[in-house]
Amino acid sequence: MKTVKRLGAAALATAMLMGSTSMAFAEPKVLKFAHDNKTDPFENPAHACTAVFANIVEADTNGEIEVEIYPSNQLGSAAEHVQMVRDGLIQGTLTSTGALASYYPRIDVLNLAFAFDSNASTYDVFDGPFGETLASDIEGELGDVKVLGFPDTGGFFAVTNSQHSIATLEDFKGIRIRTMSLPSHQKIMQALGAEAYPMAWGEVYAGLQTGVIDGQMNPVPTVTFAKFNEVQGYLTLTNHLFSPYTMMLSKAFWDDLTADQQKIIRYAAQSCVVASRGVSRVIEASDRGLAGLKDKMEITALSAEDREKFKEATQPVVVKHVQESLGDEGVKLLNLFKEEVEKANANRYME
Repeated sequence: MKTVKRLGAAALATAMLMGSTSMAFAEPKVLKFAHDNKTDPFENPAHACTAVFANIVEADTNGEIEVEIYPSNQLGSAAEHVQMVRDGLIQGTLTSTGALASYYPRIDVLNLAFAFDSNASTYDVFDGPFGETLASDIEGELGDVKVLGFPDTGGFFAVTNSQHSIATLEDFKGIRIRTMSLPSHQKIMQALGAEAYPMAWGEVYAGLQTGVIDGQMNPVPTVTFAKFNEVQGYLTLTNHLFSPYTMMLSKAFWDDLTADQQKIIRYAAQSCVVASRGVSRVIEASDRGLAGLKDKMEITALSAEDREKFKEATQPVVVKHVQESLGDEGVKLLNLFKEEVEKANANRYME
């Protein structure tokens, strides 16, 4: 009887040891994360965001989740990354509004030109009720993604061109400006008097170099890391759009995480958003931003009077576009956007 008990105890101990060994050597979950920028976290906000995200996830899960980052469109274009997340081929991406638009057209409501008064206003809007509503709407429309935040792509859009400085509406006449394929971007440029020229991102530098297009619009950090100053002589700080990334994961991957793992992922995503904002502001102020461009390009800031004229020329066409193309849901989302922007613009720091 004692022998049986000893054997039973030994078997139980062996089983427990094997179980603990199996748990110790359990295969980690792999989170493949793709984006379309370079791997220097100090050069662009996309990699700053993903680098911070990966570091927190791997450290705080004790290696239960491994994050593999695939930058520079190694796995395909930004739009293809979205489909790959939906198909479960990769588990995460940062996608631009242009890339997301073919899957979720209502993202175009973000392109109400000259809406924001400051960077702080954008933070309030995308971290608040509007951001939560937008995330929920994207998830509901696509059905197979989990939205975790809206990181900064580099800040407000500026306009560069090779012809002459732009400070008034009249200065836009005849200038061919590259836009994303978003209808609102094209309508904004047309309303300002420019010629809108949709073009894929990978073709922009060559288009500027050869004169197929005269200019383009992007945040200042994008102008610097894309080296547009080599083929553009003039930069106008229009601050007309803020177009964040949408950070998303595969819903199937998200649903397979434990509650503790989901908590860590949320915290890492929030830190990713903060990092993207901080790096964007630092780049803007460094020799990789305006400080580095001032000796290479003629830089113009809009006067308050001209900015108001630009706003009056562009906002009605965007509102009309939303009403005609994005249905009642689009109009509802746009109205919420306008309400939250107005509140954010009214906030005063430390007042």
